[in-house]
Amino acid sequence: MKFGYLIDMDGVIYRENRLIPGAVEFVNALLSTGTPFLFLTNNSAPTAEDLTVRLRHLGVNGLSPKHFYTSAMNTADFLAETHPNCSVFAIGEGGLLTALHDYKIANDAIRPDYVVVGEGAATTEKLAKAHECIERGARLIATNPDNWCPVSEEKTRPGAGAIAAFLEASTGSRAYYLGKPNGYMFHRARRKLMESALNFSGPVAMIGDTMETDIRGAVEAGLHGFLVLTGSTQLENVCDYVYQPSRILQSVADLTEEILTGKAASHFETTLGAPRNTGGKSGHRHQTDVFAFHKPRPRPAMTK
Repeated sequence: MKFGYLIDMDGVIYRENRLIPGAVEFVNALLSTGTPFLFLTNNSAPTAEDLTVRLRHLGVNGLSPKHFYTSAMNTADFLAETHPNCSVFAIGEGGLLTALHDYKIANDAIRPDYVVVGEGAATTEKLAKAHECIERGARLIATNPDNWCPVSEEKTRPGAGAIAAFLEASTGSRAYYLGKPNGYMFHRARRKLMESALNFSGPVAMIGDTMETDIRGAVEAGLHGFLVLTGSTQLENVCDYVYQPSRILQSVADLTEEILTGKAASHFETTLGAPRNTGGKSGHRHQTDVFAFHKPRPRPAMTK
């Protein structure tokens, strides 16, 4: 059975500035067989062109911007579809600003319809302005729910979810989180995949390294979920989740032969060596709007 693939990047194709072994051969197999695929990332900072260049520098060739879909693009799709001609006050980097500009979504620092937050560029002045806009009635949107994102095995960085949580705490408003695992991200990505492969009507699988976003989102969107063990999830932790992956792979290299031959492997064995050092990060990695139904967050008093 021929699959179409939605593919996470960090922890699946590369880790920091190093390709994961077998990633080049995997991408080459996708390209040479005409297999429909789309890279799906919660990182709203880069543009699709930026990601094309980054992978080329890492040694992955033959890609173009059409092969990428980011949470920034998903956010722009959402706003253009649900509220045409809206305005926003955006906190983010080039990927978010470009996506909004492509849909002609105006930037408004006085009375915007939405405050939209992504990774990076969160100065004190911008946060104060965003707070003011929300107090005037703007609704809060985050490009993704990631509180923090891994940069290397020993380093993380703040994510869009952390910035949204700051504004939730200061205003008492609840953010709406796009990106993975929101079903809108998966449905729009699947639509984009189908549009790029006109004659494809087969099943679609999400390949990712994170249970909370990649696999959960795939399950809730009715897609297959393929978990790889080259990123943030260890094999012994998979059983902690109610939702489960369709397959567990050591890496994307396990799929290369299947893509080339068109024959499914008879089994997928996984072995896990020493536990990965993820920096000992504690606390929730992702902000999720589902908690809003169970844990209301009233605006705190101005002073203790």
